[in-house]
Amino acid sequence: MSSSLALALVPLFLAAPSATPVLEPTAVTQTFGDPADADDPAIWVNPANPERSVVLGTLKEGGLAAFDLSGRTIGTYPAPAGPTPDSKPGRFNNVDVLGDLAFVSDRGRDRIRVYRVDEHGAKDVTNPRTKPVFSADETEVDEQHTAYGLAAGTVGGKDVVVTSRRSETRIALLQVEKGRTVDTKVVSTLDLPKKFKLPNGKTWQPCEEPGDDPQLEGMVIDSRAGVLYAAQEDVGIWRIPLRAKGFGQPVLVDEVRTFGAPMKFDEATEECVADGPNPGFGGKWLEADAEGLTLLGDDMLIASSQGDSRFVLYRRTGSFKALSDFKVAGVEHSDGAAIVTGKLNLLVVHDGERPDGTGFAFLRR
Repeated sequence: MSSSLALALVPLFLAAPSATPVLEPTAVTQTFGDPADADDPAIWVNPANPERSVVLGTLKEGGLAAFDLSGRTIGTYPAPAGPTPDSKPGRFNNVDVLGDLAFVSDRGRDRIRVYRVDEHGAKDVTNPRTKPVFSADETEVDEQHTAYGLAAGTVGGKDVVVTSRRSETRIALLQVEKGRTVDTKVVSTLDLPKKFKLPNGKTWQPCEEPGDDPQLEGMVIDSRAGVLYAAQEDVGIWRIPLRAKGFGQPVLVDEVRTFGAPMKFDEATEECVADGPNPGFGGKWLEADAEGLTLLGDDMLIASSQGDSRFVLYRRTGSFKALSDFKVAGVEHSDGAAIVTGKLNLLVVHDGERPDGTGFAFLRR
């Protein structure tokens, strides 16, 4: 916690519980609209000149964008088309950076796309023969239970990617294979719970659209500790030990406020609505959906509380504990966040509800 950005956040820990500090962005990107809908950021730090670092952001069917530190767009890279005119097109969901490589979950085609990043932007270096992560064939890909959330890291000396499956509780661990092009291959999967035993002895299952299970999206890897943190949107945050070839036993370390609350799907509004009083088994900090996760320093975690447009700061070492929260002025319903400290002190968050679309907000200290 020695960087200026980390120090700037320290007063938030001391704020009164009723007071949520609001931080002002230092820059914002252009606005994007459907189908180029902004979603998740990542930061590449230029080792030669941090002031020429690059922020990446996924734009769903619009592909991937690269920005300079003032928020100016320096490049856009389209998502690939499907194998036939009737196939679903590429749709980039989440992005993470490891070294000079950016890994992107292509939820449209169920692949992990890989880009090499420098100060001029990004270049696609994905192995053209890379296989779907979860789907057995291209027909199953078009059913869209595909790669969704994503995190990259190094565990046991191996570069790895973890991705979740859209509309399901499954996550997959992939090892990175580098050559002239870069590939990722699945080495293990883990199915997180769909139902939960409550303190009153009842079994609770989160409300979802018919046919869907409670999916995960926001994820981050603590490479030093060998731990994956994963946000199950309507459930809470999981801490999962991570090895180069598999997952350890997951532990739910914080729940959303509506954890255990009876809800039902309203077909008229296509939303889940309350179906009885909240029994109070949930946590105090996260308003569903629990979304983007990013690591701050050696012992902190930032999580997006998307339902009420806040960000929650946790101590992740020792006993996992929420410390405080904050908002970013003008940012609503954030999906993703990324932070780096040291030579470059920068927090980037997704802004999910601008009047004319979506984009990203930058905070530098």
